Amino acid sequence: MSIVYTVNVELGVDYSQAYLVDEKCESPLDFEASSDVGIILPGEGTAQLIFGFQYGTAPFTVAVADSDPGPDLDGYEDIVEIAFDSPSGRLTLEEWGDARSHPVPPLTAGPGAYRLRYHVLGMDEEEMEMHYLLQIWPEAYREPVVVKSTTEYFRYWLNAW
Repeated sequence: MSIVYTVNVELGVDYSQAYLVDEKCESPLDFEASSDVGIILPGEGTAQLIFGFQYGTAPFTVAVADSDPGPDLDGYEDIVEIAFDSPSGRLTLEEWGDARSHPVPPLTAGPGAYRLRYHVLGMDEEEMEMHYLLQIWPEAYREPVVVKSTTEYFRYWLNAW
């Protein structure tokens, strides 16, 4: 059974984005030009998270685990995974334009290779219930994967790159 540490925040979103940033990241806004999974763009010690609305706040949960906690297939409409390297083992969620920073529980294996699984609920409809979940656990590099895809807005981002 996986040990999981969670933090829940009301994350401010501008321009449909926010960021996961390692404390040793020197260029937190330097992302790859494309993404195989559309709604999360990897960078060196950073990841850009895409949201289904342009401005506002969203309930956001980060779950740091010591092993793969498994996807929540019933609770979310779109789910993707990417590899992530953490130089320090300490991360924050950053709002666009340096508005606010939210600490993330320390990564369970310290610096090294991790997997990010990004869950999204409510990407197509701002008026409906929405929630975002990011799971993080230690894992050697694997190719990006679309675990679940149901919304039109997700397909837009998947094809945008």
